[in-house]
Order: sequence, then structure tokens, then C-alpha cells
Amino acid sequence: MIQDLPPPEPAVDYVAVIAPRMGPSRADGAFSVVTIDQAIATAPRLDAALTAVPGVQLFRRSSSASANPTTQGLSVRSIAGSGAGRALVTLDGVPQNDPFGGWVIWSGLQPDTIQSASIIRGAGAGPYGAGALTGVVQLTERRKGGVLEAAVGERGYAQLSGVDVLGDLMIAGSWRQSDGWIPVRAGRGAADRPLGYEAASGVIRYSPSVGSTDLAFRAAAFEERRDSGLAGAASRATGAVFSATAIGGEPNGRQWRLQAWSRVSDLENSSFSVAADRSATSPAAEQFGTPATGLGFNAALRNEQGSLGWELGVDARRAEGETRERFRYMAGSFTRGRIAGGTQTVAGVYAEGWRDLGPDLLLAGGLRLDHWSSTDGRRRERDLSSGAPTLTLSPPDADGWQPTGRIALVRSGEIVTLRGAAYAGFRPPTLNELHRPFRVGNDVTEANAALEPEVLYGAEFGVAATLGGWRLDGTVFTTRLDKAIANVTIGSGPGSFPVAGFIPAGGVLRQRQNAGVVDAWGIEAAAIYAFTVQGRDGRLTVSAGYTDAEVDGGSAASQLTGLRPAQTPRLTASANLVWPVLDSLVVGVAARYEGDRFEDDLNSRKLAPATTIDLRADWSLTPRLTVWGALDNAFDEAVETGETATGIESFDAPRTLRIGLRMTLYGS
Repeated sequence: MIQDLPPPEPAVDYVAVIAPRMGPSRADGAFSVVTIDQAIATAPRLDAALTAVPGVQLFRRSSSASANPTTQGLSVRSIAGSGAGRALVTLDGVPQNDPFGGWVIWSGLQPDTIQSASIIRGAGAGPYGAGALTGVVQLTERRKGGVLEAAVGERGYAQLSGVDVLGDLMIAGSWRQSDGWIPVRAGRGAADRPLGYEAASGVIRYSPSVGSTDLAFRAAAFEERRDSGLAGAASRATGAVFSATAIGGEPNGRQWRLQAWSRVSDLENSSFSVAADRSATSPAAEQFGTPATGLGFNAALRNEQGSLGWELGVDARRAEGETRERFRYMAGSFTRGRIAGGTQTVAGVYAEGWRDLGPDLLLAGGLRLDHWSSTDGRRRERDLSSGAPTLTLSPPDADGWQPTGRIALVRSGEIVTLRGAAYAGFRPPTLNELHRPFRVGNDVTEANAALEPEVLYGAEFGVAATLGGWRLDGTVFTTRLDKAIANVTIGSGPGSFPVAGFIPAGGVLRQRQNAGVVDAWGIEAAAIYAFTVQGRDGRLTVSAGYTDAEVDGGSAASQLTGLRPAQTPRLTASANLVWPVLDSLVVGVAARYEGDRFEDDLNSRKLAPATTIDLRADWSLTPRLTVWGALDNAFDEAVETGETATGIESFDAPRTLRIGLRMTLYGS
């Protein structure tokens, strides 16, 4: 996979309207941006292409090939991991984060439909709004051409996918499955099962032009089923998204955008406790439905005249959902039922501007004001046999105003470009964090309806340069995350606790809390070397990210003070080589290193560092027909992804061979 740096010049020389989104803003070009395009085309999953960028990570080490949907939230800098994610992911302006939990169902985003991804590091205030805490991932959908692809691999892997753009119409679909692998090695018992999955998605987009106005109507749907690694444990996620966009105006002049979208999702998830010898499992909870609906609207007006430009905008989002569960398994059946959920809204206005202060100097920035609210919160638990209520919680409504902003100054030169930036962003807790408790094995995590929004403040300084065939980029940053939401340890089993109930031996009770402050500083660096051998162009990319993050739990969680946030590695690095050794043969090598990270908030369960190497070769049989082979984790590295309180370790995928056939359609 290839990671592409932005050009050293941060300014955008022209603004082109690309339906269904306005052209890139010159304000974005003043911040730390990484652009990926070629890597997406060959990635097995979209999240695999994104997390190849150091510092970009899902909550846990597991990719979407094996991760439960509730742990697939994305964060852009390794400041503190979160299942809900601390980055906003958009596709042509439409948020892709789940309305109930904030995570992203990556199987619903087919890689060959994505043209490029721009990763904007740092709090994305301005036009992005709530959720853009550590950054924004802007996905751009394919605009032309198409491809058909089929692949098979070890452990029952199979894939069929296709996309084609026919004039104003795009149609795409994808299906894949895998029998998976058993994540537990040492200490494995009869209860341990493979992490198999099956996923399907489809999308249709119609993008006509009416006079000078570009329109886009898009509908997409997905479904994925997963086995969770223990006998009986499984999940099923479904969803659909609809959007309508209108864009008008002139490049290098006045432009406008109107966009409305809706998203529905549902999640079924069964969890089991496991015997001490891992010989058997017992049902712990059955989440038989999590219906959620998200609605959104945004509008923007942009004007650019010569050296001065500005953008004014407004956006609003509303999420409503609840979890429906059965729990407390006794004498062969569940004895309790639970319904918990609520409504969340956030709306904001913003103003952005940029100005050339000279031929090589750009000033950009903006202010934003949001209002957030959490209402209609409820948690009702009852005895299933009698119907009698056993727990009734009705947390008070909460709301507030949150100002944020960002500013940057860039000095561009023929060889070296310097930039400095400061920013602030915020993220309200999701409905899942506020209202839904959950269980993984014998560990229980309680919800907390009193959570407050997280707020991040940060600053950075960056240098970009072009030296010969090298393109270099480096950034130093510092951030403070206030009211950081974390899973804080309350106690361990066996024992009974208020609200949570009984925690078995070997289990731990945690609760989501605003656990004080996370202070972090870090360095990001990348280099691209373009070379030519016998008339064929190749590319070498080397990048790394180092983050030193520390928690100050204050009086709320003093036991965490001085510790590293859970699921936060200090060092990540990657190297990628793509080399056309023949006119018809391209080989690629991708190496990725990640340092140790802690599984838990108390830093008692350390996950070992790991280095993986992926190999790939693409052989063109004809100009439009290519056969490829990929060897993932070629040296069968043991990548530790989890550890229980009793020391049982789980691991990511072993070495896997995949082969496929890809046909490029006419018009590509």
C-alpha cells in the first residue's frame, strides 16, 4: 500500500466544483493533510488503507476483518483510543459514523468505490463540527470508470465486487466472506471458535446537472454477520444511508452547497461468559436490536476573489436510538430485559476565511459555535417472567454551547514550506456511551448518562520540503484532551455491584467516565522517494509517528494519573515500496511496526509490539485484465490484540494468501 503526502505547497491554486461536493478549501491546505489514493485500490478493506498511516487507528489492533462493530471507531492521532472513535469520517460531505455508537461499519464502504481519502490531522473545527476531535477523514467517491474483481484465499476467504460509472449513474456492489481464525493460542479450549464473517454492500448514485447546478442522489445499504471467537457469540450489523446534494456556482468565485442525509442502522450482538478452563460458554447478554436513526443537514456559501476567500455555513445532526437486550442468564434462560437509549442533537454555525498576505504567505482560520443536547434518556430493566420493573433510570436532559476554532499561517517556498496551526474541537458522548452497558467475556462495562462532551485543544508546527526526488514532511504537535471519556476500572469479581449486578471470577467491572485530562505531544514524519528504473516509475514511502500521552485523572480518577491511555501506542512506523519490475508486473512490499500498547486503563495488560510485512504482485495479462496475489502477514507475526484478566491472549490474523482477478471496465 502507498501513502501519499500532500504537495509541499499548501495553497489550492484553483477551486473546481466536483459533484456532489465543492472543491477543496484553501483553509484545509494550511493544516496537516495526508492524501491516500493508490493504496485504496489494492487494499483488502478501506480501514486497512487508512490505518497504514502512522497514528491512524481503530480502537483495538483488530482490523474490520475480525473486530466487533462496536470497536471500529477511528481516531487520527494516537492520543487515546475509543470504541466510538475520535475522528469524523465523511463521504462526499456525509458523515459515515453510526448514529448510535459513533463507530464506522467499514464493510459498508467498498474500497473500489472510493477515489481518494484526505486525512486532516488535528481538531477539525470549521466546516466539520462535532466529532472531528483528533481529525477528519474526507472520502471522495469514484467519478468515472469501473472495475470487476473476484478473489479467493486461505481459510475460506472469497470476494466478489464491482463498480461502474455510466454517465451520471454509478452502481456498485460487494460481497465477501471468511471462515476466519481462532484468536486464542495458548490456553485455548473447546469454547474458542474462529472469527468468521460475511458482509455485503451496495450503492447507487445519480448525479445529473440542471443548468449550472450539480445534483447528486445517493442510496447505499450494507449487512455484515460475524462470529465473535467464542461458542455462540456473534453479531449482525445492518444499515442504509440516503443523501441528496445540490451544488452551484463558479470556480474561483461564489459557490454554494445544500445537503441533506439520513442514516438508519441496527445491531444484534450476543455475548457469552467463558469457563475458567475455556471448555464452555454461558450466555451473558443478547442484544437483539439497536434501532437507530440519524438525520442531518448542512449548507455552505463560499466566495473567493483574488487573494481573499471566505466560507459561511450551518449544519445540524440528530440521532435517536435504543438498545434492546435480554440478560441475567439463569437456569437455562434469560431472566431480565433491558431497553435503554435516548436522543441527541448538535447544530452549529461557522465562518472560515483565508487571505494571501504576500506571494508566499497564507493566513487561514475560522470560528464555530455549536449547541448540543442529550434528551429523552431512559434505561428500563424488568423481570421477564413477571414483567415487574427491576431498574428504572430517567437521567435529566443535558445541553450546552461549545465554541471552537482553528487558525494557521503558512510560508511557501520553492524548496521548503513552513506552517503553524492551533485549533480546538469537541465530541459529545454517543448514545451508546451514555446509555448502553456491555460485556466482553467476563468483563463488564457500565454506561454513564452523566457524561459530558470531550474538548481538545492543540497546536502544531510543520515543515515540508522537496529535495531531488524526495518529498519530505514533518510535524510536531501538542494537545490537551479535557474530560476524556474512558472505561475506568471500578472493581473485579467475583462480587455484586450496584446497577451492574454480579461480576464473575476473573471478570472486571468498568464504567465510562470523564476521566480527567490527557496531555500528549508527538512527532509525525514521512518521506516519499520517486525513482525510475529502465523507464519504469516506482515509489518508496517511509513514515512514522511518535506520541507520548499521559492521563491526569484528577479527583475523578486519581488512580489513572501518570498512566498511558488504554489502546494508545507510542510509536508506529510503516514503509511501502511499489516497483514495476516489468512492463506487465508490479510488486509491492508493505511493512508496519507498532510499539506496545495497554489493553486496560490501569496499564496492567500490555500488548507486545509487532511488525508485519505484506507482499503483493500484480501481473497484467492484457491492458484491462490483471491477476494478482497477496501474502498478508508474510512472516506469520504473532500480533497480540487482546488479553484477559487471567492472562489469555488473543491474536490477529496469521499469514494469509489471497489471489484474485481484476478487470478494468471501459471508461476507466
